[in-house]
Amino acid sequence: MAKTTLQDVAREAGVSLATVDRVLNGRAGVHARTVERVQSAIDRLNYKPDRLASRLARGRDYHFEVVLPTGANDFMRLLEQEFRDTAERYMHERVRITFTHVDVFDGEALATALERLPADLDGVAMVALDHPAVAEAVNMLTDRGVTVVTLVSDLPGTRRAHFVGIDNYAAGRTAATLLGRFLGHRSGKVGLIAGSLSLRDHIERQYGFEQVVQREYPDLEVLPIREGRDDDDRVERVAEALLADHTDLVGIYNVGAGTAGIVAALDRSGRAREVVFIAHELTPPNRRQLIRGTIDALINQDAGHMARSAARILLAAREGVPIVPGQERIRIDIFVRDNVP
Repeated sequence: MAKTTLQDVAREAGVSLATVDRVLNGRAGVHARTVERVQSAIDRLNYKPDRLASRLARGRDYHFEVVLPTGANDFMRLLEQEFRDTAERYMHERVRITFTHVDVFDGEALATALERLPADLDGVAMVALDHPAVAEAVNMLTDRGVTVVTLVSDLPGTRRAHFVGIDNYAAGRTAATLLGRFLGHRSGKVGLIAGSLSLRDHIERQYGFEQVVQREYPDLEVLPIREGRDDDDRVERVAEALLADHTDLVGIYNVGAGTAGIVAALDRSGRAREVVFIAHELTPPNRRQLIRGTIDALINQDAGHMARSAARILLAAREGVPIVPGQERIRIDIFVRDNVP
């Protein structure tokens, strides 16, 4: 079938092409009954606007900014590369994606970076920190007409449009079940290491993990969580102290990044493969340790899916079209050495 055009809609509604254009773009000066006739014609003909033509008519590209953390976080590097690949594909659709890097563990620095973003932005995708100044900056951007989506870690109390990431509470519960099943009937202590308890994803993972362990694995004692700011060297020092302080440690759950530091500490202690180790994200270094057996299981969120989803959601919001919720749901993937791709 031939594609329905604006001319077809105008003919069906009995109005001029200019009137149809005014109705589609919500401009004033059209009688309510005429608007109704045009909308009815659109519905009958199942007219779908040419979105690329609409972007050309705007006279400028959509501009989206991606705000990512500084540092050597392997997953964040992977996420950035996926965003850059997405940006290259979207260039042909009049969409420009640029990048800002900031220490997301510093709430004031992150808020300042958001406040200094260009005034002509259409959308922002950002890794969020649960901090009052960051929440205020997100609301300021939204009030300015910028669509904001959060990545990996959410800020649900703000006016952000959407969260792109896994259900982190469910991820923590999954980690507890995996660790408990790997341990079997062993009893002992379990250590948790997080990047920061100001990151909502880390808090939710901790809460889900502790809830399952307390209810289903009473022979395991969850130790107070320790923070390593997702830095390999800091996490290594935290893990070394954990292993030294608790000779009866039987499991470690790394809530965030810095997994290489825990691997180094386990290797140095001679307890690799003895201590059950659950971590996050199928990065190349983590993949090697999973196959080697130092990591027992990985809980993963697909970085490519996240980048593409964020771009689709931002674009849909700017063009006033609905998203497909199932398409934008980021799944929890579980990898062991036997199913690693």
